[in-house]
Amino acid sequence: MIEKLMKAGKIHAEIMEEAVNLIKPDAKLYDVAEYVENKTRELGGEVAFPCNISINDIAAHYTPIYGDEKVFSENDVVKLDVGVHVDGYIADGAITIDLSNSYKDLKKASEDALYTVIKEIIPPMNIGKMGEIIQEVIESYGYKPISNLSGHVMEQYVLHSGISIPNVKEKSKDYIDVGDIVAIEPFATDGFGRVFDGNEKHIFKYIKSRPLRLPSARKILKIIEKKYPHLPFAERWLANEDPKYRAGLRNLMSSGCIYGYPTLIEKNHGMVSQTEHTVLITENGAKITTKK
Repeated sequence: MIEKLMKAGKIHAEIMEEAVNLIKPDAKLYDVAEYVENKTRELGGEVAFPCNISINDIAAHYTPIYGDEKVFSENDVVKLDVGVHVDGYIADGAITIDLSNSYKDLKKASEDALYTVIKEIIPPMNIGKMGEIIQEVIESYGYKPISNLSGHVMEQYVLHSGISIPNVKEKSKDYIDVGDIVAIEPFATDGFGRVFDGNEKHIFKYIKSRPLRLPSARKILKIIEKKYPHLPFAERWLANEDPKYRAGLRNLMSSGCIYGYPTLIEKNHGMVSQTEHTVLITENGAKITTKK
């Protein structure tokens, strides 16, 4: 398990190092996402979830659609969130790229919060205490943590195994302990400090099979069951499978076969930064797997 987890983390670190250089004004989001996912496979890993490229007040869950023409601008604050797995053992990490050079402290707030809480981990550690550390660091920069976003404990082929790592102080009886695989991801904002669900959904997860009338929906469901039974997938991954894939996806959602993740937008449309690493909890503390 540890060998596969560390391999996934090594692949993740290499991809992030290269992908940063692709994020620049006038570059297409689609090209960056495709590069990240193709490079993951080229290096011997698999994609744990679609490449998230969330800009400015969008905190999470945006991935380009098929033929997406959106480009980066010189004023963008970009969150790149990437997932790699090796036989289901996941490396999940994110960085913020400030193309505007106007939000250095906002970026630093989420980075400092992440590394501070990682250094403070002594197992078993209460997750509410972790949230308190994250909140204190972000607020020391004059920003707000996003209270309804959190990190998560992961298991093989499971991104969210049940325990969440809050970004604010909470009263909780939950602990992380030796052997846990934990994605810690502080979000900082100059806005309200909460996100709401946007209208767009481009990332999905298989839930269960049901009888379907629409032929395109039945075809897409078979593909999903075969290729993406455990982890999230992107709408654009289905584009080459069936020209009617959008109608099929809508039918699968309305039938309860799949779940669509909405884009998450800051409540007051404030700028958002995110920094994330995956750590393995050991007797000596937390070992970062997604760092060279």
